[in-house]
Amino acid sequence: MPRIVVVGSVNLDLTAEVDRLPEPGETLAAGALRRVPGGKGANQALAARRLGADVTMVAAVGKDTAADEALAMLRAEGVDLTAVRVDPELPTGHALITVDAEGETTIIVAAGANARPAVEPADLAGADAVLTVLEVPDETVAVVAEHAPGFRVLNAAPSRPVDPGVLRRLDLVVVNRAEFAALDGLDAAGAVAVTYGGEGAVLRRGGVEVARAEPPPTTVVDGTGAGDSFTAALTVALLAGRSDADALRYACAAGALTVSRRGAQPSLPTAAELEGML
Repeated sequence: MPRIVVVGSVNLDLTAEVDRLPEPGETLAAGALRRVPGGKGANQALAARRLGADVTMVAAVGKDTAADEALAMLRAEGVDLTAVRVDPELPTGHALITVDAEGETTIIVAAGANARPAVEPADLAGADAVLTVLEVPDETVAVVAEHAPGFRVLNAAPSRPVDPGVLRRLDLVVVNRAEFAALDGLDAAGAVAVTYGGEGAVLRRGGVEVARAEPPPTTVVDGTGAGDSFTAALTVALLAGRSDADALRYACAAGALTVSRRGAQPSLPTAAELEGML
C-alpha cells in the first residue's frame, strides 16, 4: 500500500443545482442546495484513499462547525488527520458551486484557513508521493517541492504562475486545457498531464506527448471533483508501476466515474469500481 501525503485545501462546498448557469447580474432559482465536503486537497486525499493508498492530510481548518462537516468523510474513511491544524482566527474554507443540468459548473472559493496552512518537512517524511494544489499559498507549494521525498505532484489549479525552480523539482504536474494554455514553463516538470474533459487526456514528458487516453462513455451529472479524482488516480497508478498509457487510461476512468455522480467527495470512485469499468 503506497503512502501518500496530501498538502492542500479543505473546504465545505455549498452547491446549488440550476437548469442553466446564470448570466452576469442574473438571479436564478435553485432546485436544491447541498452542503458537501470538498476542497481540492481533501478531494485528492479521499480519492487516493478509496484507491487503496495510506493517506495523510496536511491542511488547516477554522475553529468552527464547518470544519467538522468538511472533514467528516476523510475521518470516516481512514485518512490520517493528525497534521490538520486548527487556525484560531480564520474560518474553514468554503466553495460556492453552481451546477447546471448538463453538469457544467462555476466555482468560487473563499480560502479561509487554507490561506495559511502550516507544513513542516517532517510532515512529509516517509511518503512515497506528496500531492499539492494551488488552493494553498506559493510558499506551501515550495516547501513540498523542496522537501518532499518520493514522487512530487502538483495539480496546478486554480491557475496562477508557478516558479520555474519549483516546476523543475516536480515529477508530475496536472492541469486542464485552459490551465495548460495559461501557464508557462510547465514542461520543466518531469511530466505534465493535460485533461480535456470528455475528450480524454494526454501525458507529456520533456515537451513531447508520450501517451493519450479517452474516458469510458458516461453521462455527465456534476463535474465537481473530476480533476481531483484524475490526479489521485494517475498518481496511484504510476506509483504501482503501470505504464504511462495504462496509468492515463486508469485516471480518465476515474474522472469519468466522478462526473457521473453528484458532489465532490461522494462521487469519488473506489478501486473496485474503476477496475469494473475498465
